[in-house]
Amino acid sequence: MWGAVGRVGGSGLRGVGGGGGPPGPGGALAGKVAVVTAATDGIGLAVAAGLAGAGARVVLSSRRDPHVAAAVGQLRGRGLEVSGVVCHVGQPHSRQLLVQKALETYGGIDILVSNAAVNPVFGSALDADEAAWEKIFQVNVTAAAMLIKLVVPHMEKRGGGSIVLVSSVAGYMPFPGLGPYSVSKAALLGLVKALAPELRPRRIRLNAVAPGLIRTRFSAALWEDEAARERVMAAMGIDRLGTPSDVAEVVTFLCSPAAAYVAGETVVVAGGAPSRL
Repeated sequence: MWGAVGRVGGSGLRGVGGGGGPPGPGGALAGKVAVVTAATDGIGLAVAAGLAGAGARVVLSSRRDPHVAAAVGQLRGRGLEVSGVVCHVGQPHSRQLLVQKALETYGGIDILVSNAAVNPVFGSALDADEAAWEKIFQVNVTAAAMLIKLVVPHMEKRGGGSIVLVSSVAGYMPFPGLGPYSVSKAALLGLVKALAPELRPRRIRLNAVAPGLIRTRFSAALWEDEAARERVMAAMGIDRLGTPSDVAEVVTFLCSPAAAYVAGETVVVAGGAPSRL
């Protein structure tokens, strides 16, 4: 359950960080339009808040309308400019509607953060059936690649853009019981390396973040029990759990002009946990 382990979307709105109040006129992302998937909970919600706090206008998405409405309401209540749309990234038509919503609402797309992921199985990787493997890769990998394909023409019209994929430290250090999920997150590391050289001439930077053990409801089984939490932290070599805002701050940096010379890289946000293939 490293990083964004769990289902697409979610209902909780806890642990939001990465942006304190209303964006100022001189924010690093002022004038930019950002699309964030699985953005109603945990890391995704913190990322949406962080980008909006830096001045971007954000279209957030998730699978369920009540969750989208709650997240939009919360962030607008903080003075942030956001809108929302229901989107199941595993469905081509739904991905197209997400992109169209951003274009109709804000007139373009400058930033994409692909955060949606699923993990429908736990146990031996050898016991996972073909349907589980297909679902994991369809949502975690293929959908990310297809979203990139959809937004690239619109980013080119605006002179370039920035794309960040949310991978996981599990892509480097597979977690027992999460074999297929871990493989899909490793595939995202490869996707960055494969596509970044094609996107650079188009003035589009593609990077990724690899969160470690982040305090979200999806990873609660690993940290709610104190004894289990201490064992996991010792095994990972970390002295605290990460927060959604820890990840959001890095994503916001990668999308900003401050990271103009960063492309084709994965930034590990895991408190020092091992992260080498």
